[in-house]
Amino acid sequence: MARGRAMSNTARSQILARIRHASRRANAADIEQELSALGTAPAAPMPSADLCTAFLANVLANQGTAACAQNRSQAVKAVAAYVYEHYRSQRLVAGHDPRLAAMPWRDAGVLPRFGAAEDGDVVALSFARLGIAETGAIVTFTGRANPAANNLMPERHIVLIDSADLVMDMEAAWRRIGAEVEAAGRPRGINFIAGPSSTADIEAQLVHGAHGPTGWHVILTGAVPDTALSEARSLIGQ
Repeated sequence: MARGRAMSNTARSQILARIRHASRRANAADIEQELSALGTAPAAPMPSADLCTAFLANVLANQGTAACAQNRSQAVKAVAAYVYEHYRSQRLVAGHDPRLAAMPWRDAGVLPRFGAAEDGDVVALSFARLGIAETGAIVTFTGRANPAANNLMPERHIVLIDSADLVMDMEAAWRRIGAEVEAAGRPRGINFIAGPSSTADIEAQLVHGAHGPTGWHVILTGAVPDTALSEARSLIGQ
């Protein structure tokens, strides 16, 4: 076994040495020219020309659920309705994101505990940094404001996302992420989440909730067309 590892390490060293040697022959201008010549891969077809509708349709297609809210008061009521529907409770855990702290929780009688998810927390709430219409994914920057545990541990994960933070595709998302990192520094982690936890490792049967939340609920806030959610549902046959 030790001999096999030694051979593997030797082969890896040889490959990396060849890559380093080859890279020394190219200057920065040549590399940039070759990268530009590659172009970009074609984007996935969008289910709708409207960004909100396309995003919501892909959230639903990813086995998530969705709601819309025009303002913060409607948003907390949508959170309360979801939690009460599943647990007959108004308790949840939320990160220290200042946007969550500023929500009018009393409008809906919600009782958030701010911090990281612990044993016994069944619902967590996050505020997403971005939403990607092409995939229906949301992006969070993890850290004290949005603990990674809140995305992964509870039975159900609720995500608020402002319509102003929707982007068309992954390329646009990475440009926004790059600009934010340059302005504010690197976060502890960046999570792309596109649906509830799932796996097909066991007999190729898709199982939800295998290693994370069984429910993933996205609430799109802000300037959302009144028909966006109904049109999204019709697009995927709901």
